Amino acid sequence: MYSFELVTNLSQANRKETSFKFGDRSTSDVLVRLRTPEGRDEWLYCHTSILIKKSKYFADRLSDTWPTCQILDARTCVEVLCQESDFDYNIILLRLLYVVSDSLISESGYGVKNSLGILRVAIDLECPFIVSSCVEYLESVPWEETEEEDILQTIPSMGPAVNPILSRLQPVDPTIIFRIFLSALRLAMSSPPQSLRDLKTSAQEQLEYMLTDDDDAPLLAACDEVKFEVRECTKGLFLSLRSLVESFSKEEVQETAYSKTVNFELLQVYLSDLSWVCQISSKLEIMRDLVTFWSEVSDTLLKTLEDETSKVETLDIKFKVIEVATKVIEAIGYGHVILPTLKRLHMVKVWLPFARSTKPVIDAASTDIGDESGRSRVDSDVWQTLESAFISIILALPSEYQADILSEWLGNQHIQYPDLTEAFEVWCYRSKVAKKRFASCSVPFV
Repeated sequence: MYSFELVTNLSQANRKETSFKFGDRSTSDVLVRLRTPEGRDEWLYCHTSILIKKSKYFADRLSDTWPTCQILDARTCVEVLCQESDFDYNIILLRLLYVVSDSLISESGYGVKNSLGILRVAIDLECPFIVSSCVEYLESVPWEETEEEDILQTIPSMGPAVNPILSRLQPVDPTIIFRIFLSALRLAMSSPPQSLRDLKTSAQEQLEYMLTDDDDAPLLAACDEVKFEVRECTKGLFLSLRSLVESFSKEEVQETAYSKTVNFELLQVYLSDLSWVCQISSKLEIMRDLVTFWSEVSDTLLKTLEDETSKVETLDIKFKVIEVATKVIEAIGYGHVILPTLKRLHMVKVWLPFARSTKPVIDAASTDIGDESGRSRVDSDVWQTLESAFISIILALPSEYQADILSEWLGNQHIQYPDLTEAFEVWCYRSKVAKKRFASCSVPFV
């Protein structure tokens, strides 16, 4: 139990401390000399009772056990050497020692950058309450990107007391990542109302980012479990798209203008999803399912598009069809998905004429619509990729099939695209030297 006299003395001392003001020369009993290696020097009037109560650094320097305590003025002047970048933060910290508040930093409005500087000084001067207040503030407020980088460079070297600040940046358990992946995948493959389309697009973008192998390793490994979940979700998309495409070809169904518009809008949504699925499937190396599906619906899909006029709405769909077809043809052409010869030939005969007739229409529409709308435009890289993929597939076909395709191309009015000159040159060379090649290796002609 404390005696009445001791409690009274403590109460009087606390009231006296609260009456002290930073820089008050009339009541100061200690000077803090703040210096930098560059020569900046400032003398600050402080009070011993406050310094030793709130800073272990000052408590040690002002104690009787400090080695220089017997030197003249050692008890009335404490020197603090700091870096130029921390000079102002030292002054702010000394001011804060005089503030009585449970939420010191958050109420002061210093912001993230200044709070980080104050924290750095508070660690050096061993001020536990200010350290705690800085940690509480920095742990709870949002950070700008530059502030986040500053925190990552500064906090790890400060010790365990400040670790809570980094909690939002810590690596996440793989099971949690997979759970997030599944939730995002379901949203990305859903058919939400128009008001939620942006959220769906965002989910698709982030899923693709999670699986991207760039400067950092993918957030999610392409394991069998991930591939299984993607395959299961895409099955629903395949089924819906197939059903919709087949419904267009049923003559007995009399569609109103409104229902046709709705169906074409739905078709565009499905094709957009399929284009995104191509990206994901390519990263996971599971393109075979998509390529097989696309080869099965190609004829019906193209017949649907041929039956429609070249309205802008239909061109938007053709734009998406070209996107998906390019990724499928590319997968076949470069051997990522292996198909039998006749199926590869079929894909060329179906999609090469479509690409040939569609490119000038889309290019013309892009010019008419203008660059501001962004509708019905295909990047030049897409056309180039599709052309290269066609050439790769053609050159892998038997020479007789190559000859048929090249003969048709040479006589077509749209000979400029796709430009099969490379395939033609290779075919001419192979055909010219074929007999000599086969004769030298004793291989019979087929």
